Amino acid sequence: MKRTAFTMIELVFVIVVLGILAAIAIPKFAATRDDAQVAKGRSDVSAIRSAIVSERQTRLLKGDTSYVSALDGVSTNLFDGPDINHTLLQYGITPGSGNGKWTKVGTTYTYTVMSDPVAFTYTQLTGSFDCNHTNVNCKRLTE
Repeated sequence: MKRTAFTMIELVFVIVVLGILAAIAIPKFAATRDDAQVAKGRSDVSAIRSAIVSERQTRLLKGDTSYVSALDGVSTNLFDGPDINHTLLQYGITPGSGNGKWTKVGTTYTYTVMSDPVAFTYTQLTGSFDCNHTNVNCKRLTE
């Protein structure tokens, strides 16, 4: 009589191999997610800084040497400009909580990366949008 089923040893061997592969793959996927959050944050910071400079150049052409007074104001989105006449990011950024999201409290904007909130402040006098560079994730987002 011929049997076509797997033996117990073969099944145990397959389970062990799958366990080893899972132990290797799961940390790799977690690192990829963290890298994606940093890349999104870097992209957002670059776009915000570029928008501040672009608005300043528009003002300079009109004879106004000041930077934009605020980064947002009229809508619930962040970084969309202080009023309808001064658009920074065309669509703004929807605020939210958690990793890869922006929040605003007062004049401080916070981007959370790997459960670490990184606080950014906008200085109207100099047009600076920056964070504290002693924070490791601040460095990852801006340097």
